[in-house]
Amino acid sequence: MKAKLLPLLAALLISQAMMAQFHIGVKGGANITKVDGKSYKDQFRYGYNLGGFMEIRLGNKFVLQPEVLWNQYSSRLDSNYSNIYHTVFNGNTNIRLNYLSIPIVLNYKLIGSFLSLQAGPQFGILIDQSKTVLQNGGQAFKDGDFSMLAGLQFKIANFRVNGRYSVGLNNIADITDDGKWKNQGFQVSVGLAL
Repeated sequence: MKAKLLPLLAALLISQAMMAQFHIGVKGGANITKVDGKSYKDQFRYGYNLGGFMEIRLGNKFVLQPEVLWNQYSSRLDSNYSNIYHTVFNGNTNIRLNYLSIPIVLNYKLIGSFLSLQAGPQFGILIDQSKTVLQNGGQAFKDGDFSMLAGLQFKIANFRVNGRYSVGLNNIADITDDGKWKNQGFQVSVGLAL
């Protein structure tokens, strides 16, 4: 009888230890972004982010935090767009790019579990884009984005408050030209660990 209870007790203890090391949650917030490159205004615009996160404890100081987010990036075309790309542009100058983003950040605890530094990559899949950028709704943007994130996270009980800076590393322009477009901006969000 004891031989049958021992594996059950071991499984129960291991599952309890895993639950203490693992959290999931939801988060949402604002993006303050722009597209750097020829024909874009050098000003930040507002968007939003919404999704979920997971926290996996990797010892006393480190926590791995993968996320899945819906990110909206915004920018505005400059008045010289038509001159650079030789197209007649009479559309809306506001550009919105909607990405399914997968950030994988590593948290380093600075002050107990209250304050952590965050850094890591973010992979983005373009889900929707403004179709007014090129005539006839042509593809102006590549289907993916790769960025690096760095920031801070404050943890108060089950609440998480994040402030991050994101800088794009790859060219997101899908136009055959020597100009490069890159996303950059700030992400501010509030999360709740469940």
